[in-house]
Amino acid sequence: MAKRSSLSIRIVEGKNLPAKDITGSSDPYCIVKVDNEPIIRTATVWKTLCPFWGEEYQVHLPPTFHAVAFYVMDEDALSRDDVIGKVCLTRDTLASHPKGFSGWTHLMEVDPDEEVQGEIHLRLEVLPGARARRLRCSVLEARDLAPKDRNGASDPFVRVRYKGRTQETSVVKKSCYPRWNETFEFELEEGAAEALCVEAWDWDLVSRNDFLGKVVIDVQRLWAAQQEEGWFRLQPDQSKSRRRDEGNLGSLQLEVRLRDETVLPSSCYQPLVQLLCHEVKLGMQGPGQLIPLIEETTSTECRQDVATTLLKLFLGQGLAKDFLDLLFQLELSRTSEANTLFRSNSLASKSMESFLKVAGMRYLHGVLGPIINKVFEEKKYVELDPSKVEVKDVGCSGLHRPQTEAEVLEQSAQTLRAHMGALLSALCRSVRACPAVVRATFRQLFRRVRERFPGAQHENVPFIAVTSFLCLRFFSPAIMSPKLFHLRERHADARTSRTLLLLAKAVQNVGNMDTPASRAKEAWMEPLQPTVRQGVAQLKDFITKLVDIEEKDELDLQRTLSLQAPPVKEGPLFIHRTKGKGPLMSSSFKKLYFSLTTEALSFAKTPSSKKSALIKLANVRAAEKVEEKSFGSSHVMQVIYTDDAGRPQTAYLQCKCVNELNQWLSALRKVSINNTGLLGSYHPGVFRGDKWSCCHQREKTGRGCDKTRSRVTLQEWNDPLDHDLEAQLIYRHLLSVEAMLWEKHQELSGGAEAGTVPASPGEAPEDSLARLLRVLQDLREAHSSSPASSPTSEPNCLLELQT
Repeated sequence: MAKRSSLSIRIVEGKNLPAKDITGSSDPYCIVKVDNEPIIRTATVWKTLCPFWGEEYQVHLPPTFHAVAFYVMDEDALSRDDVIGKVCLTRDTLASHPKGFSGWTHLMEVDPDEEVQGEIHLRLEVLPGARARRLRCSVLEARDLAPKDRNGASDPFVRVRYKGRTQETSVVKKSCYPRWNETFEFELEEGAAEALCVEAWDWDLVSRNDFLGKVVIDVQRLWAAQQEEGWFRLQPDQSKSRRRDEGNLGSLQLEVRLRDETVLPSSCYQPLVQLLCHEVKLGMQGPGQLIPLIEETTSTECRQDVATTLLKLFLGQGLAKDFLDLLFQLELSRTSEANTLFRSNSLASKSMESFLKVAGMRYLHGVLGPIINKVFEEKKYVELDPSKVEVKDVGCSGLHRPQTEAEVLEQSAQTLRAHMGALLSALCRSVRACPAVVRATFRQLFRRVRERFPGAQHENVPFIAVTSFLCLRFFSPAIMSPKLFHLRERHADARTSRTLLLLAKAVQNVGNMDTPASRAKEAWMEPLQPTVRQGVAQLKDFITKLVDIEEKDELDLQRTLSLQAPPVKEGPLFIHRTKGKGPLMSSSFKKLYFSLTTEALSFAKTPSSKKSALIKLANVRAAEKVEEKSFGSSHVMQVIYTDDAGRPQTAYLQCKCVNELNQWLSALRKVSINNTGLLGSYHPGVFRGDKWSCCHQREKTGRGCDKTRSRVTLQEWNDPLDHDLEAQLIYRHLLSVEAMLWEKHQELSGGAEAGTVPASPGEAPEDSLARLLRVLQDLREAHSSSPASSPTSEPNCLLELQT
């Protein structure tokens, strides 16, 4: 039983941003921080004040997080990036919008006194005295303070104020994890209303000290408790009058949704899962009430979420193909016109989209990756629409002449024909590379459509049904937006975007089997018609081979692929190497190709070289970030593990950007989440000489100075399936439409009283619905008796003493 929180984030676009460059424009991107921890960086959109990102992320985090902030930055090649503004959404704000926070919000100025982070460890006591009681405040330590100096650290000290009297700790140099262990006492008068203020500051020799955060203690509550100790979250200084620049810094359009779920033990969800699986196994042969009812009661706005959750649930049960086959039959039973088949946003269409992303993303990367990379590398000017052609100069120096429109159109057609030919050839060669479950699903779709629309006049309909998903809903969107499908790290520029759009249009025409309707829309695509016609023949031949898979071949192919154990994450990283000892010790990073599987983290010199196991997965104890000052880079992570002799070891790996860093951390945390001996604390610095660089401790194997963040992960398309969470999400959805389910039950049972489920149902068609309602009642009772369903409180954190 566990409480889990997740954030669904969509960063849509910005508008009216201020110009930060001398050209009168900006190069904006967004950084997303959860409790001041950077977890996401969008791509940079060059030379615009109204950028469009359209990037979506799913972040899993502990229920105790406090706020998520969106910083809009301007990228500069030669100097430090400029901060344009930020939007901050607290957990309470998100919790007050159950359907999600959505819309435009003004960017606010970034105030240094509000940019605080970290926690401070205090011990507070009320002691008896000769004349009056005494208030004792012990300042023990702090962690994760904001780095204010250029060296990536701070020189923190603490100032304690009470009733006009101020006392200060000593200064700890170059540390964001200081330890003081200093005690201060104040005379305490009974009934005194003044609060105790504990402030953290960064000491500076020349300029003014920088504010690091504060904690305000309610002395009256402390008087009643007599003694309290714990970690306090540092708060910003809101006593100053705040300047507001609403509207002057532009606006940001966001869609953010917080989900808090209490996940019960697996046994609680078994009746629900078994009932849904039974319905899918029966298919159209059984009563078939539940799946159509779920589709009928699901609103358009949440259909994609429900489709994805159901798909993952049945994928985990080995019934994804059967579930989709049932949806195909339901859609075909209510479709009379072949040209409207699977064109709406039905549960079948949304489920198939999710299925292809979950089961076929690696396949898509293998087919499209080289073609997309070539388009980005060539950066050719491509245009087929005569009304948009830009005539430019061509030729060598001194012999420039304007290029004619006809030459531009002919060169563009040649470029697109080359890309189309390469794409179709790669697709035709990929039959064996396509996952067996995807091939088997397309086989069922092809057969069902051919049964529903027989006859020569509908010869192409089964092929179009397959391409409506494979080409129109999978390949074409990936071609137009490769960043959103992880094919590229950055968005395409205007020229490359146009090339990708024209290529996607050509793919759509091939997917539509070159129908007259598709040709009539854009007559200027005519130069590609020979390639499109040839592509239709190639695509039909490819689909014929793709769906030609029998049950035995499907099982054999699945068994072969399962033995290959595809990597969870792979790519180049830089591993830290240490040379020499003592004062002559030096360090460097060496580039290697790493591969993470469910068994080990291994490396090789090149992707094709033989791999050597670096760390056994069962030995991983933590995967965390390293503070910037340790190696002069903010993109270094550490993997803490034990060697074969049980000795603790640490591997330091450098990534090229914040996104790659968080993706590797997420992958390592997810595959090691069930390991025994996971650490609760760690050192974010390195042990150099005779002490840790973060907290200056001299004991190398001592307790860490910061808490681990094993539950902070980014959701990826190849994540391991979480059966209990998917079942909980389905239960949550069914609970939201329970009233409609009761109405349907009354209708089918002849007006039975709402809330009364038959104790021993017979074989009537509505029996499955009656069982479902009973299962929902049982799950509601299990949740109400669950201790995890009570409000979450942060352990060992005195929130009640904070103001």
